[in-house]
This record gives sequence, C-alpha cells and structure tokens, in this order.
Amino acid sequence: MSGETNLAQLLRTMQPIRQPGTYVFCTVASLSGLDLTNCVGMFREAEGITLILPRATADQLALSYSYVAAWLTLTVHSALEAVGLTAAFAQALTRHHISCNVVAGYYHDHIFVAETDADTALEVLGQLAATGPE
Repeated sequence: MSGETNLAQLLRTMQPIRQPGTYVFCTVASLSGLDLTNCVGMFREAEGITLILPRATADQLALSYSYVAAWLTLTVHSALEAVGLTAAFAQALTRHHISCNVVAGYYHDHIFVAETDADTALEVLGQLAATGPE
C-alpha cells in the first residue's frame, strides 16, 4: 500500500497524536554494550551515532542529553515522496515559536517538540488540519 501524496489530503487527515512519555536525543561513539530495545530512532553521523530514546532509558544508560521532547505522530500514511507536508507543519509551528525535529518513517511522520510545547503543538497541528495552510 502506497502512502498519500496529495498535500491537501495529507493536511486534512494527518490526525496528530502524542505518544506517551518523554524522549531525548543522545549521542554515542559506539553501540557496543548498549541495550537499545527501547530505542525509537538512530542515525549515524560523522561525529557519532544519534539515538532517540525514552528519557528513562537514557537515564538508565547514564547518557547525557539537553533536550527533553514530546513525540507527536501524524497518523496519516504519508508517502516518502510527498511534497510540502513537512514545510506546512514546520511553518505553522514556527509561527508559534515551536521548534520541531522531524523523523520520516515508512508510514508516518514523527515530530519531536519540546515537552513544554506539546499541547500547543497539538493545537496548532489540529488547526492546520482543519483550515489548511495560511
């Protein structure tokens, strides 16, 4: 099943939800010896390996972090080749001074926002779904 590519349809049906818990971004030089059962994201960069983890997992592993986030998921099945969805929700969040860190999965887009901004971000995304981009 292929994902949705029509921007208007994506926006109308994105249905953002908040995943339970809080999440952090950490970096490690190696995965050796780490139990990453609860890891929700990983990306290898030249400087190290970025991990997205539940905060409790990072604390258990004694990993440092400076950003505590809420994880929002757009439940619409968006196609990886869809154009404009990220720009539309990023612009809407920007107007409310909310930073977002986006991860595109095969089925859904995932947005990490500061934990303190989560409720406002959900309201902004809900309004975007109801009215479309300004």
